[in-house]
Amino acid sequence: MAADPTALKIDHDVSRTLDARGLSCPLPLLKTKLELNTMKADEVLHVLATDAGSQRDLQRFSELSGNKLIAAEILDDEFHYWLRKR
Repeated sequence: MAADPTALKIDHDVSRTLDARGLSCPLPLLKTKLELNTMKADEVLHVLATDAGSQRDLQRFSELSGNKLIAAEILDDEFHYWLRKR
């Protein structure tokens, strides 16, 4: 997953942050889905994860759910995702 240079700018628009570090597949995806279900349209969720499988899972989830994966970055061995609620 390529890093998006706008990701650091997106951080200022984050509505919520989900800390899924230390959780194994499928828990980061499940917790992301549950958190997005409580959010309003156009709000941004920042997800932090350590499970490498989250890269594939959150990309595919975004495609299937209509929630937009704005950016994804690997920072200090952690995976960071920014998703905009549809």
